[in-house]
Amino acid sequence: MQFRKDRYEEAISQLGYGCMRFSKKGTAIDYEKTKGEILHAIEMGINYFDTAYIYPGSEECLGRILEESGNRKKVNIATKLPQYLMRSDKQIEKTFREELTRLRTDYIDYYLMHMFTDYSEWEHLKTLGIEQWIKDKKASGEIRNIGFSYHGDTDMFLKILNAYDWDFCQIQYNYLDENSQAGRKGLEAAASKKIPVVIMEPLRGGKLVNLPDKAKEELKRHPKKYTSAELGLKWLWNQPEVTCVLSGMNSMEMLDENVRIASETTPGIFDEDDYKLVDKIKTIIKEREKVGCTGCRYCMPCPKGVDIPGNFHFYNLMYMEKKSAARFEFAQNMGLRKEPGFASQCIGCGKCEQHCPQHINIREKLKEADRDLRPLPYKIGIDIARKVLVH
Repeated sequence: MQFRKDRYEEAISQLGYGCMRFSKKGTAIDYEKTKGEILHAIEMGINYFDTAYIYPGSEECLGRILEESGNRKKVNIATKLPQYLMRSDKQIEKTFREELTRLRTDYIDYYLMHMFTDYSEWEHLKTLGIEQWIKDKKASGEIRNIGFSYHGDTDMFLKILNAYDWDFCQIQYNYLDENSQAGRKGLEAAASKKIPVVIMEPLRGGKLVNLPDKAKEELKRHPKKYTSAELGLKWLWNQPEVTCVLSGMNSMEMLDENVRIASETTPGIFDEDDYKLVDKIKTIIKEREKVGCTGCRYCMPCPKGVDIPGNFHFYNLMYMEKKSAARFEFAQNMGLRKEPGFASQCIGCGKCEQHCPQHINIREKLKEADRDLRPLPYKIGIDIARKVLVH
């Protein structure tokens, strides 16, 4: 196993264990199967385990396994405060205590504010006294590193990144999302501040494993004969700014394969042919795109706050992946911001089209995107979620 350093020079396995997708037996987690896989992961050198308050049964399962096996001090536990549910300082403390109980521990190695999408969420936590709370928890040793996980656009990520002295952060990042969400710009900004970056969705929930047949043929023709998963993971670990890549492993075969890839991959391992291969596969995946937007953002800012590249990104995802999955990601990313950036905010001024290098008919495409991304049931669902979760 290869290791990379966190902010305090502690060694973190560059492959982390994502604990959201534990195997099920009926409706419950299959404890014995999961225990075998986690213990095998520890034997193979994985020392970073990522769970969350809202993953059903995950914290309890992980805590029980680590306690019964005596492995708690050998690993780092990362879990998350559901900040979008917090309404008082007492609720923050109560939730944290519940997590310690579930995990059968008296400290958390890496504690995250879960799923930031907007700077206003951090501002809300500040009104609840989160900064003093964090200071007290770090002083007592109950939290060793504080960070946040993120689903939003690049500009908002940078604002949150610079708003506090974070110890680490967690972003969605892969070769298809290179220029969306926090993106490469966010990754490099964090690295420039010496803030370790943990990667989630490295293979877009399996989408970069189940590639189109045409893309699979490109992999076969490449002299290194990469598997689709291998290419996606090595693309990440090739970058020195990446600290740890999470994988939701729920089989011994997947675990052994990912450990093999992690063990043989170091920064700078890619050559020119590898980069060309990634570009070819991205091109194949994007053949089903609806809008030829490159995410350059020359069209921004919109005077009415429309997130033009964001809308086009999720519109394209609908036709490259499952429509329902793209709509959910859109609702999570765009819909939960304080200022959402919906295409419906467009007034048709045309300012954006004057600056588009791709000469896209932006105004018309925004109308198409909004119709597809927000059919009536989704509009209603997003409105309800905003009333409950947006402060």
